[in-house]
Amino acid sequence: MLRLGSIGAGGRGMISKISHRPDQDSQLVAICDQRSEVLDHYRQTVSPTLRGYADYRRMLDSEKLDGVFITTPDYLHEEMAVAALEQGLAVYLEKPLAITIEGCDRILLTASRNNAKLYVGHNMRFFPVVKEMKRIIESGRIGDVQAIWCRHFVSYGGDAYFKDWHSERRYSTGLLLQKGAHDIDVIHHLAGAFTSRTTAMGRLSVYNRMGKRRALSDTGDAKFGDTWPPERQSGLSPVIDVEDHSMVLMQLANGAQASYQQCHYTPDAYRSYTVIGTAGRIENFGDYSSDDQKAVIRVWDHRTNAYSPDANEQIVVSAERDGGHGGADTVIVEDFLNYIRTGKRLGATPLAARQAVAVGCLATESLRSGNQAFDVPALPPEVASWTD
Repeated sequence: MLRLGSIGAGGRGMISKISHRPDQDSQLVAICDQRSEVLDHYRQTVSPTLRGYADYRRMLDSEKLDGVFITTPDYLHEEMAVAALEQGLAVYLEKPLAITIEGCDRILLTASRNNAKLYVGHNMRFFPVVKEMKRIIESGRIGDVQAIWCRHFVSYGGDAYFKDWHSERRYSTGLLLQKGAHDIDVIHHLAGAFTSRTTAMGRLSVYNRMGKRRALSDTGDAKFGDTWPPERQSGLSPVIDVEDHSMVLMQLANGAQASYQQCHYTPDAYRSYTVIGTAGRIENFGDYSSDDQKAVIRVWDHRTNAYSPDANEQIVVSAERDGGHGGADTVIVEDFLNYIRTGKRLGATPLAARQAVAVGCLATESLRSGNQAFDVPALPPEVASWTD
């Protein structure tokens, strides 16, 4: 029976509940969260005997665990992952891997030295839309991929990212990393190569003009609402020094090129990938299906001298499993459990997670330093030979 724990069990940490499958030899036995209501919820919905801790170190020292979920705020990832990996535990670490390249490399080095299993929660790899786009690319239908464009509209940016720790560089590096790590990883995944050089532009253009801030002593409340336009937001963080829109260019190691654009004050929420190859292009409309709408991938692989909104084929992509994000959350937890048992996984590797962070960090540095281009550094020699 796999014995599992969860650090930062509220919010995104709720995915750890999926791992509680006593009939399938995995059991969630302990959680760490500073909110008593989180423990109450787990005892009511998972197990009345589940143990709760306020200090993650005490949980790691007291419990005999096989693995642990770490889904705390990003600036805590490095410290907590290193502590768990040093005990040889299998770690599910929510993306991004860390908020600095150096932090990522320290985590990888710790996993390598302790022969510990490290799994990073890039759940978009399991979105049915992303899986179908990858299948189309690998089929050769659109030829060799040469360009990928991603546009990400975030209508809820004022709710989710400018009322708590996300709004400060010291805790997040920037939203280009925090929010963009998913998309950068998907771009790498679809292109079949990592970024070698990047540059960016961006700025804080809207949320810096708002005066309705919470007191420094108040806790940020990042609940979603329907406030519109953004200037009507209240309860924003007293410190806001991250960008609310950004644009990134990426040169990939295989010759393909990519761009990523992110905006946190759009009226709609939407993420679109356009992949252009030597024999066609594909674009998604919706990144996962729900009861309200179905995601569609459109394929253009015949020439026309005008825009064809219906494309040459439209592929409707339905959810493959029950659960959040079109079933991707269920699948990624199952993949983590299988990884603990067999050492094999379908999800992103720690190296892929590190490369996504590297682009997010360097692009953020670029937009804050005159848009200069930066090369992505190689892995340190002591980690470069590690295979996981």
